[in-house]
Amino acid sequence: MSRKPVHLTRSDWASDDRLWKGVLQGRDIGTGVTVIFYATEKTGVGPRWHVHPYDEIFIVRTGRALFTIGDTKLEASAGEILLGPADIPHKYENLGPGLLETTDIHVSDRWIQTDLDDPELTAS
Repeated sequence: MSRKPVHLTRSDWASDDRLWKGVLQGRDIGTGVTVIFYATEKTGVGPRWHVHPYDEIFIVRTGRALFTIGDTKLEASAGEILLGPADIPHKYENLGPGLLETTDIHVSDRWIQTDLDDPELTAS
């Protein structure tokens, strides 16, 4: 089986003209990895408490963040890499000051996420 190279431009994945923000679904290019580029300049802001049925690798490109992965809290800064194991809830937030940029690698051909702090999901 022969596969061809894929070349994407920024407009193929980016959701912001200035910041590294956007999603590249692996299934769209024929691979088993999805990449999310996250960026925020707001201190205290980040992805909410959620879980995936696959591993996620976080690469902190710029700034500082507080990660909560299960019961563990970790501070990470530019150049550090963390693993969020499958089925373990996690979140992170910008510790500031300034820009936080991460590249989040989802070991899946598509982004599958269950938000856990949504009142409609947690109410029973």
